[in-house]
Amino acid sequence: MNTAMTSGAALLFLPFAVPIALWAAWSDLSRMKIPNKAVMALIIVFAVIGLFAFELQEYLWRWVHLVVIMVIGFVMNLARMLGAGDAKFAAAMAPLIALPDAMLLLMILAVMTVAGFILHRVARNISWVRAAAPGWESWTRRDYPMGLSLGATLITYLVIAAMAGA
Repeated sequence: MNTAMTSGAALLFLPFAVPIALWAAWSDLSRMKIPNKAVMALIIVFAVIGLFAFELQEYLWRWVHLVVIMVIGFVMNLARMLGAGDAKFAAAMAPLIALPDAMLLLMILAVMTVAGFILHRVARNISWVRAAAPGWESWTRRDYPMGLSLGATLITYLVIAAMAGA
């Protein structure tokens, strides 16, 4: 599967983005919140690594991705379609995504959301799983911890892009 993101750029981002994506997922599962520090960390990763990954013009245009997704996320949050942390994390992810890959990313997000929702709902009904993560807020809340799907989506996208050049 080819992506517009170069494999070299994806490989530069992967070691930094993966721990942040896992942190966001873990935090959303356990506390139903994605920390602002995780959002800022991902933005800082793009700000620094992006300078090495892209030519200046593309680097600057990718900041527009963040603004556009933040506005869309803000509106979706106002409509109670997703949480504020989800909107902020999606906006922080946006500069790492090549615009021509938007449909690919939406497909990955759709798969990760359906799979994550099903796995989360099954897992929270298994006693030994709940015992392994006692006190996780997502076990008792009606809402779904979207950080799980967002984190998995970012990791999957970057892995696919990295492998496209292999």
